[in-house]
Amino acid sequence: MNFRQLHQGPGLLKIANVWDAGSAVLVQAQGVPALATTSAGLAWALGYPDGNHLPIDEHADALRRIARVARVPLSADSEAGYSDDPATVADNIMKFAAAGVVGINLEDGSASPTLLCRKIEAIKTAATRAGVDIFINARCDVWLKNLAPGRSVEEVLLRARDYTAAGADGLFAAGVTAVADIEALVGGQPLPLNVMARPTLPGLDELQRLGVRRISAGSAIAEAAWGRAQRAAAGFLAEGAGSELFEGAAPYPQINGALTAVNSAQG
Repeated sequence: MNFRQLHQGPGLLKIANVWDAGSAVLVQAQGVPALATTSAGLAWALGYPDGNHLPIDEHADALRRIARVARVPLSADSEAGYSDDPATVADNIMKFAAAGVVGINLEDGSASPTLLCRKIEAIKTAATRAGVDIFINARCDVWLKNLAPGRSVEEVLLRARDYTAAGADGLFAAGVTAVADIEALVGGQPLPLNVMARPTLPGLDELQRLGVRRISAGSAIAEAAWGRAQRAAAGFLAEGAGSELFEGAAPYPQINGALTAVNSAQG
Protein backbone atom coordinates (compact mmCIF):
# COMPACT_ATOMS: atom_id res chain seq x y z
CA MET A 1 0.00 0.00 0.00
CA ASN A 2 1.47 3.38 -0.97
CA PHE A 3 1.64 6.43 1.27
CA ARG A 4 -1.44 8.07 -0.19
CA GLN A 5 -3.52 4.91 0.23
CA LEU A 6 -2.48 4.63 3.88
CA HIS A 7 -4.55 7.77 4.59
CA GLN A 8 -7.72 6.14 3.30
CA GLY A 9 -8.01 3.54 6.06
CA PRO A 10 -9.33 1.20 7.13
CA GLY A 11 -6.95 1.62 10.09
CA LEU A 12 -5.47 4.67 11.74
CA LEU A 13 -2.04 5.57 10.34
CA LYS A 14 0.29 5.92 13.35
CA ILE A 15 3.45 7.95 12.73
CA ALA A 16 6.20 7.56 15.33
CA ASN A 17 8.36 10.39 14.00
CA VAL A 18 12.08 9.71 13.46
CA TRP A 19 15.07 12.02 13.14
CA ASP A 20 17.96 10.04 11.68
CA ALA A 21 18.74 6.70 10.04
CA GLY A 22 19.22 4.94 13.37
CA SER A 23 15.89 6.05 14.80
CA ALA A 24 14.27 5.06 11.48
CA VAL A 25 15.62 1.52 11.87
CA LEU A 26 14.39 1.42 15.48
CA VAL A 27 10.86 2.51 14.57
CA GLN A 28 10.71 0.45 11.38
CA ALA A 29 11.45 -2.67 13.44
CA GLN A 30 8.08 -2.14 15.15
CA GLY A 31 6.35 -3.06 11.89
CA VAL A 32 5.10 0.39 10.88
CA PRO A 33 3.65 0.92 7.36
CA ALA A 34 5.36 4.31 6.92
CA LEU A 35 8.02 6.58 8.35
CA ALA A 36 7.97 10.34 8.85
CA THR A 37 10.49 12.72 10.31
CA THR A 38 10.20 15.29 13.05
CA SER A 39 11.77 18.57 11.92
CA ALA A 40 12.67 19.38 15.51
CA GLY A 41 14.40 16.08 16.20
CA LEU A 42 16.21 16.14 12.86
CA ALA A 43 17.41 19.73 13.36
CA TRP A 44 18.55 18.99 16.93
CA ALA A 45 20.47 15.91 15.76
CA LEU A 46 22.35 18.12 13.29
CA GLY A 47 23.04 20.83 15.87
CA TYR A 48 20.43 23.38 14.76
CA PRO A 49 17.34 24.76 16.51
CA ASP A 50 13.90 23.94 15.15
CA GLY A 51 12.02 26.71 13.37
CA ASN A 52 13.16 26.92 9.72
CA HIS A 53 16.87 27.27 10.59
CA LEU A 54 18.12 24.01 9.07
CA PRO A 55 20.11 24.50 5.82
CA ILE A 56 18.20 22.84 3.03
CA ASP A 57 21.11 20.79 1.69
CA GLU A 58 21.87 19.40 5.16
CA HIS A 59 18.20 18.51 5.55
CA ALA A 60 18.14 16.76 2.17
CA ASP A 61 21.31 14.84 3.02
CA ALA A 62 19.77 13.68 6.30
CA LEU A 63 16.66 12.51 4.46
CA ARG A 64 18.82 10.63 1.96
CA ARG A 65 20.48 8.75 4.84
CA ILE A 66 17.09 7.86 6.31
CA ALA A 67 15.76 6.77 2.91
CA ARG A 68 18.75 4.44 2.54
CA VAL A 69 17.52 2.28 5.44
CA ALA A 70 13.79 2.80 4.90
CA ARG A 71 11.74 -0.17 3.72
CA VAL A 72 8.43 1.73 3.85
CA PRO A 73 7.30 5.10 2.44
CA LEU A 74 9.05 8.13 3.96
CA SER A 75 7.50 11.54 4.61
CA ALA A 76 9.42 14.63 5.71
CA ASP A 77 8.45 17.45 8.01
CA SER A 78 9.50 20.39 5.86
CA GLU A 79 8.44 23.09 8.36
CA ALA A 80 7.36 26.12 6.28
CA GLY A 81 9.49 25.07 3.31
CA TYR A 82 12.49 27.18 4.42
CA SER A 83 11.42 30.20 2.41
CA ASP A 84 8.58 32.66 1.90
CA ASP A 85 9.06 32.40 -1.86
CA PRO A 86 6.80 29.65 -3.28
CA ALA A 87 9.19 28.85 -6.15
CA THR A 88 12.07 28.38 -3.72
CA VAL A 89 9.91 26.19 -1.50
CA ALA A 90 9.02 24.03 -4.51
CA ASP A 91 12.71 23.68 -5.38
CA ASN A 92 13.44 22.66 -1.80
CA ILE A 93 10.73 20.01 -1.79
CA MET A 94 11.98 18.61 -5.09
CA LYS A 95 15.35 18.13 -3.36
CA PHE A 96 13.52 16.12 -0.71
CA ALA A 97 11.78 14.08 -3.40
CA ALA A 98 15.15 13.37 -5.02
CA ALA A 99 16.35 12.18 -1.60
CA GLY A 100 13.59 9.56 -1.49
CA VAL A 101 10.65 11.33 0.16
CA VAL A 102 7.05 10.68 -0.99
CA GLY A 103 5.22 13.03 1.37
CA ILE A 104 5.72 16.22 3.34
CA ASN A 105 4.22 18.29 6.11
CA LEU A 106 4.06 21.97 5.22
CA GLU A 107 2.93 24.42 7.89
CA ASP A 108 1.23 27.79 7.77
CA GLY A 109 2.54 28.98 11.15
CA SER A 110 1.69 32.61 11.82
CA ALA A 111 1.89 33.57 8.14
CA SER A 112 -1.04 34.25 5.86
CA PRO A 113 -2.96 31.13 4.76
CA THR A 114 -2.75 32.55 1.24
CA LEU A 115 1.02 32.08 1.34
CA LEU A 116 0.66 28.40 2.16
CA CYS A 117 -1.79 28.03 -0.72
CA ARG A 118 0.76 29.53 -3.11
CA LYS A 119 3.45 27.18 -1.79
CA ILE A 120 1.19 24.14 -2.23
CA GLU A 121 0.35 25.17 -5.79
CA ALA A 122 4.03 25.69 -6.62
CA ILE A 123 4.98 22.27 -5.22
CA LYS A 124 2.21 20.52 -7.14
CA THR A 125 3.30 22.20 -10.37
CA ALA A 126 6.94 21.25 -9.81
CA ALA A 127 6.00 17.68 -8.88
CA THR A 128 3.90 17.27 -12.02
CA ARG A 129 6.73 18.63 -14.12
CA ALA A 130 9.17 16.18 -12.46
CA GLY A 131 6.76 13.25 -12.72
CA VAL A 132 6.69 12.58 -8.98
CA ASP A 133 3.80 12.18 -6.56
CA ILE A 134 4.20 14.17 -3.33
CA PHE A 135 1.54 13.86 -0.62
CA ILE A 136 1.19 17.34 0.93
CA ASN A 137 -0.07 17.31 4.50
CA ALA A 138 -1.06 20.94 5.16
CA ARG A 139 -0.28 21.68 8.80
CA CYS A 140 -2.60 24.27 10.28
CA ASP A 141 -1.13 25.93 13.39
CA VAL A 142 -4.28 27.66 14.63
CA TRP A 143 -4.33 25.63 17.85
CA LEU A 144 -0.58 25.49 18.40
CA LYS A 145 -0.20 29.26 18.12
CA ASN A 146 -3.64 30.22 19.50
CA LEU A 147 -4.37 32.21 16.36
CA ALA A 148 -8.18 32.30 16.65
CA PRO A 149 -9.27 32.16 20.31
CA GLY A 150 -12.85 31.00 20.64
CA ARG A 151 -13.21 30.21 16.95
CA SER A 152 -10.43 27.76 16.19
CA VAL A 153 -12.65 25.23 14.43
CA GLU A 154 -14.18 27.83 12.15
CA GLU A 155 -10.76 29.24 11.25
CA VAL A 156 -9.27 25.82 10.51
CA LEU A 157 -12.23 24.90 8.30
CA LEU A 158 -11.83 28.15 6.35
CA ARG A 159 -8.15 27.37 5.83
CA ALA A 160 -8.88 23.75 4.95
CA ARG A 161 -11.21 24.91 2.17
CA ASP A 162 -8.44 27.02 0.65
CA TYR A 163 -5.72 24.40 1.17
CA THR A 164 -7.92 21.78 -0.51
CA ALA A 165 -8.48 24.05 -3.51
CA ALA A 166 -4.72 24.66 -3.72
CA GLY A 167 -4.06 20.91 -3.96
CA ALA A 168 -3.34 19.76 -0.39
CA ASP A 169 -3.79 16.03 0.20
CA GLY A 170 -4.21 16.02 3.98
CA LEU A 171 -5.05 18.38 6.84
CA PHE A 172 -2.87 18.37 9.95
CA ALA A 173 -4.67 20.17 12.78
CA ALA A 174 -1.72 20.21 15.16
CA GLY A 175 -2.77 20.74 18.77
CA VAL A 176 -6.47 19.91 18.55
CA THR A 177 -7.58 17.58 21.37
CA ALA A 178 -11.29 18.07 22.12
CA VAL A 179 -13.65 15.40 20.79
CA ALA A 180 -16.23 17.93 19.57
CA ASP A 181 -13.56 19.89 17.68
CA ILE A 182 -12.16 16.76 16.07
CA GLU A 183 -15.66 15.68 15.01
CA ALA A 184 -16.25 19.09 13.44
CA LEU A 185 -12.97 18.95 11.51
CA VAL A 186 -13.58 15.44 10.20
CA GLY A 187 -17.10 16.27 9.08
CA GLY A 188 -16.49 19.82 7.86
CA GLN A 189 -13.86 19.28 5.19
CA PRO A 190 -12.87 16.50 2.74
CA LEU A 191 -9.19 15.91 3.54
CA PRO A 192 -7.94 13.04 5.74
CA LEU A 193 -7.38 14.51 9.21
CA ASN A 194 -4.03 14.22 11.01
CA VAL A 195 -3.76 15.01 14.74
CA MET A 196 -0.72 15.19 17.01
CA ALA A 197 -0.12 13.33 20.25
CA ARG A 198 -0.96 15.37 23.33
CA PRO A 199 -1.58 14.23 26.94
CA THR A 200 -5.28 15.11 26.63
CA LEU A 201 -5.82 13.63 23.16
CA PRO A 202 -8.41 10.80 23.01
CA GLY A 203 -7.13 7.24 22.70
CA LEU A 204 -6.47 5.47 19.42
CA ASP A 205 -9.80 3.62 19.31
CA GLU A 206 -11.73 6.83 19.91
CA LEU A 207 -9.75 8.71 17.27
CA GLN A 208 -10.50 6.00 14.74
CA ARG A 209 -14.20 6.10 15.68
CA LEU A 210 -14.17 9.86 15.13
CA GLY A 211 -12.78 9.39 11.62
CA VAL A 212 -9.21 10.61 12.18
CA ARG A 213 -6.90 9.06 9.58
CA ARG A 214 -3.44 9.81 10.98
CA ILE A 215 -1.83 10.50 14.35
CA SER A 216 1.73 11.78 14.67
CA ALA A 217 4.05 11.74 17.67
CA GLY A 218 5.61 15.03 16.54
CA SER A 219 8.81 15.73 18.43
CA ALA A 220 7.70 13.77 21.52
CA ILE A 221 9.84 10.65 20.89
CA ALA A 222 12.91 12.76 20.11
CA GLU A 223 12.27 14.77 23.29
CA ALA A 224 11.97 11.54 25.26
CA ALA A 225 15.29 10.34 23.83
CA TRP A 226 16.97 13.62 24.75
CA GLY A 227 15.53 13.44 28.26
CA ARG A 228 16.73 9.86 28.73
CA ALA A 229 20.20 10.79 27.41
CA GLN A 230 20.38 13.84 29.68
CA ARG A 231 19.54 11.75 32.75
CA ALA A 232 22.03 9.05 31.76
CA ALA A 233 24.82 11.59 31.22
CA ALA A 234 24.06 13.41 34.47
CA GLY A 235 23.89 10.13 36.37
CA PHE A 236 27.19 8.98 34.95
CA LEU A 237 28.90 12.27 35.79
CA ALA A 238 27.56 12.12 39.33
CA GLU A 239 27.91 8.41 40.10
CA GLY A 240 29.93 6.71 37.38
CA ALA A 241 28.37 3.34 36.58
CA GLY A 242 25.13 4.15 38.45
CA SER A 243 21.56 3.13 37.79
CA GLU A 244 20.70 6.09 35.55
CA LEU A 245 23.26 4.93 33.01
CA PHE A 246 21.81 1.46 32.50
CA GLU A 247 18.12 1.41 33.49
CA GLY A 248 15.83 1.33 30.47
CA ALA A 249 18.71 1.15 27.99
CA ALA A 250 18.36 -0.93 24.82
CA PRO A 251 20.92 -3.78 24.81
CA TYR A 252 23.92 -3.30 22.52
CA PRO A 253 23.31 -6.61 20.65
CA GLN A 254 19.72 -5.57 19.89
CA ILE A 255 20.75 -2.20 18.44
CA ASN A 256 23.71 -3.51 16.51
CA GLY A 257 21.77 -6.52 15.27
CA ALA A 258 18.97 -4.40 13.87
CA LEU A 259 21.43 -2.20 11.99
CA THR A 260 23.39 -5.20 10.76
CA ALA A 261 20.21 -6.75 9.37
CA VAL A 262 19.23 -3.61 7.50
CA ASN A 263 22.67 -3.15 5.96
CA SER A 264 23.00 -6.85 5.09
CA ALA A 265 19.66 -6.75 3.26
CA GLN A 266 21.07 -4.04 1.01
CA GLY A 267 23.77 -6.41 -0.21
